[in-house]
Amino acid sequence: MKGILRPIAYAARSALGVNGLSERLASIDRSIQGLRSTAVSKMSPAENTGSTPSIANADYATLFGNPPLAAEPPTAIRLGSRLCRQGDLATDGFRYWMSRMRQAPSLNRKIWEWYFITDALFQRGQLQPGRRGLGFGVGQEPLSSLFAALGAHIVATDMGEEGAIAAGWSDTGQHAASLTALNARGICDPELFKERVSFRVVDMNHIPADFNDGFDFCWSSCSLEHIGSLEHGLRFVERSMDVLKPGGVAVHTTEFNMTSNDRTFESPGLSLYRRRDIEAVLERLTRAGHQPEPINWDEGAGFADGYVDLPPYFSTPVHLRLQIADYACTSIGLIVRKT
Repeated sequence: MKGILRPIAYAARSALGVNGLSERLASIDRSIQGLRSTAVSKMSPAENTGSTPSIANADYATLFGNPPLAAEPPTAIRLGSRLCRQGDLATDGFRYWMSRMRQAPSLNRKIWEWYFITDALFQRGQLQPGRRGLGFGVGQEPLSSLFAALGAHIVATDMGEEGAIAAGWSDTGQHAASLTALNARGICDPELFKERVSFRVVDMNHIPADFNDGFDFCWSSCSLEHIGSLEHGLRFVERSMDVLKPGGVAVHTTEFNMTSNDRTFESPGLSLYRRRDIEAVLERLTRAGHQPEPINWDEGAGFADGYVDLPPYFSTPVHLRLQIADYACTSIGLIVRKT
């Protein structure tokens, strides 16, 4: 059987080897990130042109069935900062937000990140008319158009075209050079989208000062691990708080090393965060007067929580955990309120 079942604290050396690991892992990570566009391309033509996709998905339905969608976003459960886990994918909230994104549900951590960010902001009263949001490294994710459809005004940002080409993001359809790709799914009425969403080229290591104190919320989806080093990403999380008004909310997701709290992988193109790195940035945020929500470190007990996808990935539909070098990894989501 491909993959590794519990315990995942042990990860055998992958087929990548150790020579030239940094360059090869950067290439692999671009392929992993390519799922952001793959899910849309696999929809039927009708689903791609604006109708809400059926929640039916053979692999997803095997575990969770195909219950009817909620008519309104569920609000009974307000979850906080946590690791990606199978249990979240079984909720009415996950199914509801996937339908609003025109996204076929699957056992994939990337769409869990989109759900985590959306649900966190919605539950904290941010996705409504009159709110202003800032997205970092948005690529072609559906969040900007969804948030605009819900009434928020959005400034979507990404790196410049030259940097995206050099990093390989343009090759996998994950870079947003303009507004054109951000409403490709037709989530938001085109006229409202033009009114509510703007685009700006931004280097996440150099957030413009004119953004300061201008937004009710900000977010990034698995971007901060790609901006230079572990410390670069942590500094970005801290700096992102400056763009918020008092009481504003920041929500970020990133790669999490489940195998070791000591060793990890770090390179200019990809860094894997350990528990100690996450705890360190939460402490730094607290010292700065902000209110990070405590992390729920529960890894989950479902089948998908104990299965680690191995290179070259995606030969099975289960991809909540993956192995990079010697490390079993997943996604982690952070929620921080500015005081």
